Amino acid sequence: MIVVGYLATKEGRQGIASALDEAVRRNSPVTIVVSEKAGGLAPEALAQRQRELDEIAQDARGRSIDLDVRVLSQRHDVAEDLVAVATETEAEVIVIGLRRRSPVGKLILGSNAQRILLDSPCPVLAVKTERGR
Repeated sequence: MIVVGYLATKEGRQGIASALDEAVRRNSPVTIVVSEKAGGLAPEALAQRQRELDEIAQDARGRSIDLDVRVLSQRHDVAEDLVAVATETEAEVIVIGLRRRSPVGKLILGSNAQRILLDSPCPVLAVKTERGR
């Protein structure tokens, strides 16, 4: 099982693309974790998210990848949700997308990424977006 978080950002999209690639290499299913804050999203944002998840599901089917999408609205944050799902599913790996940082920002990893790396019950694959994307 490969666990990856959904974020509507280029880093989130790269994380999902890399998770699907990793699923093909490992012949493993993928669980996408969608952390939703209490109160949910505006209808337009919810529709956009569903369109993106439908495209991801279509890509996964075309590559013969079993895909599960979990929308979690009762948890605290993205890091906690990813670690909890990885623990529950006995995941082989968590995939996360990282954003580029300034020279000073490189001294400090993002707090969610750092918490995932430290608390994960399995290896973490951290991917950066390609230049120009």
